[in-house]
Amino acid sequence: MTASSALHTIRDEHAALAAMLQSLLWLVRRGPGDDRQRFFDTLRAMLFYIDEFPERQHHPKESDLLFPRVARLAPEVLPVITRLEHDHLQGESQVRELQHLLLAWEWLGDERREAFVQACERYVGFYLEHMRLEEQEVLPAAQRVLSDDDWQALDAAFEANRDPLTGRYPPDPAYERLFQRIMEVAPAPIGLGA
Repeated sequence: MTASSALHTIRDEHAALAAMLQSLLWLVRRGPGDDRQRFFDTLRAMLFYIDEFPERQHHPKESDLLFPRVARLAPEVLPVITRLEHDHLQGESQVRELQHLLLAWEWLGDERREAFVQACERYVGFYLEHMRLEEQEVLPAAQRVLSDDDWQALDAAFEANRDPLTGRYPPDPAYERLFQRIMEVAPAPIGLGA
């Protein structure tokens, strides 16, 4: 079994995203309370994080670097990789749909709340299952079949992600306000909110 910083990074990013998704659901189910603006601002920040980090940094590296290598050397996992690729293709549009539904709730009123809540619950379930398949099917196959050269390329690529929610990196100054908002309001394990 090959030790790899890419595996560690992938698992850390999955854990950070799973925590973010659970915090998102908790906030959504709790509702806006007395501070609607802060509530909606925080949900928008969380959805932006999902779009910015997992969708634009994590998934492309899996699709372009990890999955093709594993599929070539472990064809028995190709059906799972095909499903995961399909998930990746849907991911960005699903986040955009959630952002739209959130704006509808915020601007058009509580009659739009339930549509957002249901879509959010489906999305979280979809995403958690997606990560489970990667960790239980693809990563073990990768550990079995990839060479040291493959791992070196993956290590270099995933090291560049630097997702601050993994706890391993400080936020890039460009994202400092985003992460400050999430940390202030989101509940544990992501943030310090109640």
